[in-house]
Amino acid sequence: MINIAYLLLVAGFLGGAYVAALDEQQVNWIQFAVAAIAAVAGVLIAKRIASAAARSDTILETNRNELNASIANIVRDLSEVTADGSAPSGAALRNWIDSKLRNDLRRFAEARESMVHLYGLQTYADIMSEFAAGERYVNRVWSAAADDYDEEASRYLERARAQFAHAQTVLASAASQAV
Repeated sequence: MINIAYLLLVAGFLGGAYVAALDEQQVNWIQFAVAAIAAVAGVLIAKRIASAAARSDTILETNRNELNASIANIVRDLSEVTADGSAPSGAALRNWIDSKLRNDLRRFAEARESMVHLYGLQTYADIMSEFAAGERYVNRVWSAAADDYDEEASRYLERARAQFAHAQTVLASAASQAV
């Protein structure tokens, strides 16, 4: 069905372009409208299929697990590195971020849209606000480590941990209320 949607979309755009290029002085608006309707129908069908797929129980459950596992890994890793105050510095810290956090940050971001279907738009906004702030702090830590500002990097590691821990708490609260 998705192939039909894309076929309608492509045919509509190509048909509209073809009709518009036939005569540079005058466009056959009826033929152009038919092409435009085909393109719009293709977009609507594709969006409906994507929306149905995003709401499937399998996808939602998979993404719920991804969200919980990735945020738990991020909080665990940041807690470990900030626990005793002996966080690496400089290139070692940048490498640690790239090896330990980037994959889980990506996994969470890829599964985030399911939160709207699972917990609602407000909860999504609350969690993503905390997550985005934590991610900005991690990026700031990486940049500070690159510039050898170890004290700033250490300070923002703790801030990132706090943001992600709060996001994890809000996520867990939403999951317990949804059950």
